[in-house]
Amino acid sequence: MFAAVQIIPLTDLAIAFLPVAVVVLILYRWSLGSGSAMYALIRMLLQLLAIGYVLTYIFEADQPWIVLAALTMMLGTASWIALRPLNVKGRSLYGKALVSIVLGGVSTLLLVTQVVLKIDPWFAPPKMIPLAGMIFATAMNTISIAAERFQAEKQRGAAYIDARATSIRAAIIPLVNSLLAVGLVSLPGMMTGQILSGVDPLIAARYQIVVMCMIFGSSGISSACFLTLLKPLDAQFTGDIEIQ
Repeated sequence: MFAAVQIIPLTDLAIAFLPVAVVVLILYRWSLGSGSAMYALIRMLLQLLAIGYVLTYIFEADQPWIVLAALTMMLGTASWIALRPLNVKGRSLYGKALVSIVLGGVSTLLLVTQVVLKIDPWFAPPKMIPLAGMIFATAMNTISIAAERFQAEKQRGAAYIDARATSIRAAIIPLVNSLLAVGLVSLPGMMTGQILSGVDPLIAARYQIVVMCMIFGSSGISSACFLTLLKPLDAQFTGDIEIQ
């Protein structure tokens, strides 16, 4: 009933860039920064090609230490990027972001991979790496939104409790919207990918439920932990300063 995954020839893949070329042409004709769009497209191509080779190596090596090294790199990078919107910097903030993603993200990753999915071996790269990427990236974005809003609220003169409440509400809005829209407005990426690969939609739906739960839980926990850890630095979120 369900077909095997279809391999896309490079010539057909090139056709997918036709709408992209139209957008770039519009941006060029309207003087709206076509160079930035082209730069982003080139980076996308190079990054995806590079990660394709990297993941192929990791999957074929099938070694736990390589998987742990990849997860460590992902955690460190996510924690750094999460603080990008802030005009306050420092090792202390980076440490708080890292701890928050570890508490919310790593704990959820272990729960999903070892208890829910029971992957074998425990580090199975084709499952561990993609799931970790989804969890860490969403936690990173949620912390980023929460941190930016927290700083804005503090600069507006809000008390810590009020700033924290406003920040976490803003951070989880995209998550709540995705929960409300799934199945009605959109089919999320993982479910769509599985269906295109020939998986029964009912099975794909179960996997997507797991994904939605892990993303919402890990992101909510991570942002709550980060905002809690910010309390000792509450008074310092009022300007362009460096937190050591």
